[in-house]
Amino acid sequence: MNKILLGFIGIGLLTFFGCKNDKVNTSTSSTNTNSSSLIETTKIGEQEWMRENLNLDHFQNGDIIQEVKTDSEWQKAGKNKKPAWCYYGNNSLNGEKYGKLYNFYAVTDPRGLAPNGWHVPTDAEWTLLTDYLTNNGHSGAEGRALKSKFGWNDYKGNSGNGTDTYGWLGLPGGSRGLDGYFDYIGYDGYWWSSSQSFTDYAWYRNL
Repeated sequence: MNKILLGFIGIGLLTFFGCKNDKVNTSTSSTNTNSSSLIETTKIGEQEWMRENLNLDHFQNGDIIQEVKTDSEWQKAGKNKKPAWCYYGNNSLNGEKYGKLYNFYAVTDPRGLAPNGWHVPTDAEWTLLTDYLTNNGHSGAEGRALKSKFGWNDYKGNSGNGTDTYGWLGLPGGSRGLDGYFDYIGYDGYWWSSSQSFTDYAWYRNL
């Protein structure tokens, strides 16, 4: 898993897993996050993570997040610092597998994008996860331990699939750039942190 710093205006839409900071008593649990379904979680070290990408269209208070489809609308949302989401390629079938893609303004909106009791992980919390993997037999292959065992395209003749050692189920949901261009589905997965490093820049992780 790579730690990357980019201007969040230029990153576009990325998916993320939630990190729960409540007391954790079991290695797996479930929570109502997508209104009509239960989402499973997995415990890695002292952290509990959702096993599915978020697929909500509203904040915790019920306010609707704008769906953005066209390139120009997506560019405008970023320029005006407005929360937005979309499906990869504006295809709802991708949402069934990968969830929604959100911009950074949706992730950091004070109304709360993650379900009640959960939050988007900070950069420090991502670092705790990768440090745990490094110290528990996955040094140099931390990302492979988080990747799902299926769904990743081959690259240069090698399988892109992982071992999914902890049931994190990391999938290659791709991304959307500032200009509205969709890319990397099947090859890359991207996850937000809520940490802005300095003006117009934020941290995220990718597999």
